[in-house]
Amino acid sequence: MQEDILFQISNKLKEVRKGKGVTLQEIADEAGVTKSLVSQIENSRTIPSLPVMLGLIKALDIDLNVFFKDIISTAPGESVLIRRKEDYQPFTKENAKGYFYQRIFSKQFKDNHIDVVLLRLEKDAKRPMVRTNAFEFKYMLSGAVEYTVGKNKYILNQGDSMFFDANELHNLKCHECDEAMLLVIYFFNEAQ
Repeated sequence: MQEDILFQISNKLKEVRKGKGVTLQEIADEAGVTKSLVSQIENSRTIPSLPVMLGLIKALDIDLNVFFKDIISTAPGESVLIRRKEDYQPFTKENAKGYFYQRIFSKQFKDNHIDVVLLRLEKDAKRPMVRTNAFEFKYMLSGAVEYTVGKNKYILNQGDSMFFDANELHNLKCHECDEAMLLVIYFFNEAQ
């Protein structure tokens, strides 16, 4: 659970910073760290030291109790984690319009990290082609999408699924529908 909590802290930092309209550079200057370090922390690419984390929280002018209030934990020895729909964490990703993400679950297993996400895609959603340092599994909950992976295009309808190496350029858009909903599972290998 420790890695999951650290991932949630990273997401919370980003969420609060963006909610307050603070730039990466502004929080970095206030906390006495580099903009690059803040970006790496917010994207769960590095774990901050306690003084750095506390400095970032202080720079955001938020009470520690308020900041940590929503961080999920389980009791020692508890093997079941239940996430209620209202606890899903919305987040933004890439330079995208019409892409709405909600994190359901995130967990580190040795050198592997799994991230389970709901993605709602609007009819006119747009973003540039992207690469993700992971394998991705997509399951169509509703609607239909045209998925481009490399030079190939695939149509996925409700109930269809796909698995691919997301290091290859990829993108998706609604296909003949007003909205699509996907379950997305990212498999990151941190050892690479």
